[in-house]
Order: sequence, then C-alpha cells, then structure tokens
Amino acid sequence: MEVTAAAWTATIGLVLLLLALDLAVGALRPHAVGFREATIWSVFYIGVAIAFGIALGSIAGWGYGTEYFAGYLVEKSLSVDNLFVFVIIMTTFAVPPEHQQKVLTFGIVLALVMRAAFIAVGAALLELFSFMFLVFGLLLIATAVQLYRHRDEDPDVADNALVRATRRVLPTTTEYHGGKLVARLEGRRVVTPLFVVLIAIGGTDLLFALDSIPAVFGVTQEAFIVFAANAFALLGLRALFFLVQGLLDRLVYLSTGLAVVLAFIGVKLVLHWGHTLSDGVPQISTPVSLGVIAVVLTVTTVASLAKTRRDPAAKAHAGSLRGSRPADPVEPPTA
Repeated sequence: MEVTAAAWTATIGLVLLLLALDLAVGALRPHAVGFREATIWSVFYIGVAIAFGIALGSIAGWGYGTEYFAGYLVEKSLSVDNLFVFVIIMTTFAVPPEHQQKVLTFGIVLALVMRAAFIAVGAALLELFSFMFLVFGLLLIATAVQLYRHRDEDPDVADNALVRATRRVLPTTTEYHGGKLVARLEGRRVVTPLFVVLIAIGGTDLLFALDSIPAVFGVTQEAFIVFAANAFALLGLRALFFLVQGLLDRLVYLSTGLAVVLAFIGVKLVLHWGHTLSDGVPQISTPVSLGVIAVVLTVTTVASLAKTRRDPAAKAHAGSLRGSRPADPVEPPTA
C-alpha cells in the first residue's frame, strides 16, 4: 500500500484536530458529563471512524478497507477493557466528576503518543525480521492465557510501578486542589492526586499498547492502517467512558471474549510466519478475521447481558495479566 505524504499529513491533521476538540471539551471546560452529551459525542466519533474507513476503501481498495475495519474493531474492543481500568483508577483515587474529562483526555494523548512510537518500531521490526510475526503471535497467545486465567480479577492500580515511584520520589498531597497537578503547601511544591492519576493512566496506556499494537498488526501489516485504526478507536474513548460506565459492570464475559480474540490473532500471526517459510502453511484471511472477531464480541456481549439478567449480583472485572497478591495498602505521604 503506497501512502503519499499528503495522505499522511491529512490523516494526522484530522486526528490532531479531533484531539484539540477533545481537549477543548474535556480540559478547558471542566464539568460532569451527562448521558445525552456522552451519546452525542460517541456517535460523532464512531461516525468519523466509519466515514474514514469508507473513504479509505473507496480510494485504496476494499481489501485495505476491510483491514482497517478489522483493526478498528480490535482496537475498539480492547479500548473497552481499557475503560474498565480507567473506572478502577477513577474510583481508587476518588477523582471529582468535573475533572474526569481532563484525566481521560490527557490519558488519550499519552496513549496516542505511546502507540505511535510502538507502531513505528513494530512496523520496522516486521519489515526487517519475518520471525517477529512469530514473536508477536506468541506474545498475544501468552497474554490471552494470562488474561483468561485472571479474568475474574482487577489490576491493582495502587501497585503500579510508576505510581509507587512517583509517591516515593515526589512530595504528594491527599487533597485535590481544583484541576491543578501541582500545588504549593506550607511553602513547598507538592503534586496532587490528579498528577498521580495521570501517572497511573500513563502506565496503563503503556501496558495496553504492548498488547494492542501486536494485535492490530495481526490483521494488517500496513503502518498507515494500524495508526488510523488506533487513533480513531482512542479518540472516542473519553465520550465512551461516560456512556458505558454504568454498563461495564454487566459485561461479565468481556475478558474471556478478549482472551479469545487475542489468542485467535496470535495464531493468525504464527501461521503467517509459517507461511513465509512454506506455502503449505495456511493463512487466515482478513475477512475471516473480521467475521471471527465480530462474532466473538457479539456473543460475549449478548451472553454477558443474559448472565447479569439472570444473576444481578454478577459483576464484571477488567482482568489482569498477573495474579493478585496480598499487599498492605499504599497510602500517599501527607504533605
């Protein structure tokens, strides 16, 4: 796929424009987001993503268009799991509702920056070394196994290495000071819980990038499509958070469904690597991948809602890549 400099510039410009709009709404005008506002913005961002895919398919061919929609679907489903962790972080640190938009928007900016770097590195590695398809495939399969094993657990955000390091190195306060990241107390500067929250979300974004980038490379090796699918899936994350936060607890089988999707894409990558060695090794086509992913996510959602209807006490979990361990609660030092 040949992508001109003008196409890259136009796509990045559109992403930056939408990001600036998100910043203006989420950071410059702090307020609690209602259901109606969240619905309008969610429909808007999904509409933009669909319109981009249709334009891409019309210009570059529907083979690439299918790859984009498959990648977008993978990234969107993984972003919902990301929302679980965002909810945990917001609850753990008791982020005031009027500042949650600001946290989410800056979290999305961090995610875009990190994923752009991972996309560049991943594309270069796949171009130079075909065995990286095997490495990425095995990484996704291992991730899927761990996610399935710990599907009924939640990650411990207080045990995040970056959060611990921040609290150890920087003086912190337990009190929020409006939307400030740094405040002055008793003559010295301290970081507020809002700063620690951003660190926690940044660490979470890093972990999710390690999974999502190999996953989307499993449905397309085109760096342009990988970037576009990630960007448009992430841009709607702020509005989606406020739209589905009441629904998240009902998606009890989401971690299981995502584990199946990651394992499937991992197998697809391993087969692709095998095909580079021998034409006798079968490959899984992009349309088949799109169909499998869509079916798994649909079945997961329907089964989750049916389960919670029968058992209202059932509660969903984000899933964890490692087992929980008993630990003493970590209290930030009081300034």
